[in-house]
Amino acid sequence: MSKRVAVVTGANKGIGLALVRALCRQFEGDVYLTARDRDRGQEALHRLQQEQLKPLFHQLDITDPQSIRNLRDFMSQGYGGIDVLVNNAGIAFQVADTAPFGTQAEVTLATNFFGTRDVCTELLPIIKPQGRVVNVSSVSGSNALHNCSQELQKKFRSSTITEEELVELMKKFVEDAKRGVHAQQGWPSSAYGVSKIGVTVLSRIHARMLSKERAADGILLNACCPGWIKTDMAGPKAPGTPDEGAVTPVYLALLPAGADGPHGEYVSNKTVQKW
Repeated sequence: MSKRVAVVTGANKGIGLALVRALCRQFEGDVYLTARDRDRGQEALHRLQQEQLKPLFHQLDITDPQSIRNLRDFMSQGYGGIDVLVNNAGIAFQVADTAPFGTQAEVTLATNFFGTRDVCTELLPIIKPQGRVVNVSSVSGSNALHNCSQELQKKFRSSTITEEELVELMKKFVEDAKRGVHAQQGWPSSAYGVSKIGVTVLSRIHARMLSKERAADGILLNACCPGWIKTDMAGPKAPGTPDEGAVTPVYLALLPAGADGPHGEYVSNKTVQKW
């Protein structure tokens, strides 16, 4: 039987680094810290090694399809697949950023939604039986959902929405934002929030797909909110620490073998939330 392995994307700082730290302590197997920048990834690795932990490193840029395929091939050949995948990589523009909203929408969704989707497209097929997949979303997504038009809310809450339909909606948001008509079209004015609507809905779609196509494998896939955490993204006023932010994602990553849920849910504080 091949060795167990966990992979965390966007893990050289913040919640991602805390996720690797927690998994090194709690997961029985190899834990890979991935980062877009090799030097920053190695620095993060060194920090954890000074804590007597033994993470491993693999480069991963979720906006680069070849980088994703390189990781897929490495995991397939070395481990026969992946046992735990935590999709944590993401970006957010600061409130004071002066980039046009259309630009913010395009750049944010390229990483947070489309990059995450590309990772899932390549890596979900190699998730091993009893595997766990955790997509780090945000309460910003549920807040943005409430600020969408009733028509959009209905679409995003649909239990039959397809991945293709979701992709078209995400593309439409970017186009509407670039044309300056997103508000008239029923969208909220948070590119980050809309990107996380996409992550949560994508998680629901992929969980449905796994239940249908790989029911016997017992794979559990969920989206979660780590909380308002002190990071470069959330700022210094946030009350939680990165280690506290790791609690819910790690809980979902380590759901015991044979567990039948949660699956396809949006989870905060280790509790399933209404979407």
